[in-house]
Amino acid sequence: MNWGTTSDVARFDAIAGDFLRSRPVENTVLVTVLEALRARGAAAYGDTPAVLGSWMPPGGCVSGAFVHTPPFPMLLSLMPQQGVRELVQALKAAGRPLPGVTARREIAEDFAIRWRVATGTDFTVWERRRLYRLDRIRPASASGRARPAAPADRDLLLAWYHSAEREIRERPGDHGAAVDDRIGYGGLTLWERDGVPVSLAGRTRMVAGMVRIAPIYTPPEHRGHGYGAAATAAVSRAAVDAGAEEVVVFADLANPAGIAVHQRVGYQPLDDYLVISFGTGRRPR
Repeated sequence: MNWGTTSDVARFDAIAGDFLRSRPVENTVLVTVLEALRARGAAAYGDTPAVLGSWMPPGGCVSGAFVHTPPFPMLLSLMPQQGVRELVQALKAAGRPLPGVTARREIAEDFAIRWRVATGTDFTVWERRRLYRLDRIRPASASGRARPAAPADRDLLLAWYHSAEREIRERPGDHGAAVDDRIGYGGLTLWERDGVPVSLAGRTRMVAGMVRIAPIYTPPEHRGHGYGAAATAAVSRAAVDAGAEEVVVFADLANPAGIAVHQRVGYQPLDDYLVISFGTGRRPR
């Protein structure tokens, strides 16, 4: 087998970090999650430390990678079919529990079909999502103003995180450390109307000149006024002003309102990704 795995974030970064960061847009979730693991530790996303893998064919260089932060689905980079085939074999041999995978559509489908053949485990497509890249920021038309979230907003932010999870029928998780981390580096922006927060948009740490916008949330009572687009435009502007060369965002293809927000702000479609479930895994970041 040409797959190597580790829970040592620094070791993985030394082996596969350059490979992932060489194409930061297509690897946006892997590189931003890796950056969070570097900042917050291998157990940043749950009680179980992350498992990280890299694939290097004989005589070659790293040509594939995965990042798995249980209980979330495994994140897969683009890789040759040989890498997918060997990864299925390696995971089956290790008996590793696998709730699901998230990857670009062709990789996710290839892996899921091979995993079903190898293990007898069926799969379902949990989410079809499209990656959008910022073309140019269009000014927001909503009333109000943007401001960075502060420690005093912590309780509100946690409540909104949990509300967003309930809307997608997901069991609320513990987001305290993640919210504190985001506040610490200025990664959460609130849109206010008359001094009252009405929408939220976040951004990841910058990696290789790329920033991903997430999460985006507007409480139901404040929807229909353009606040989500305004918050998204504001946080996108903050990313560009911080030096980001690429700004990207995902949209659930089953949510036309979210797609409309991204397009209104100035994002253009790029690639399609799948979130595939092999059981009772959690929704991804």
